Amino acid sequence: MNVSLPPDLEAFVEARIRDGLNANSDDVVQYALRLLAQQAKSPGADLDAEIDAGLTDIREGRVHSRQEVYDELKSRRAVR
Repeated sequence: MNVSLPPDLEAFVEARIRDGLNANSDDVVQYALRLLAQQAKSPGADLDAEIDAGLTDIREGRVHSRQEVYDELKSRRAVR
């Protein structure tokens, strides 16, 4: 199979190879297609899991007031 890429994507592929992230252009395309296939199998799965975890926290009372969050962030910033 032969694939043609627009200049910006060709430069992206070349940069990944140059930076040692992939061995060759076939590796880049295979990696990208695996990610695309994974995303197609479960679109939004990560987001759904995060939302479920947040809702569980709320139901179980693991929440903080706006003022508590503000005070915590303010104290972390002061430490820097």
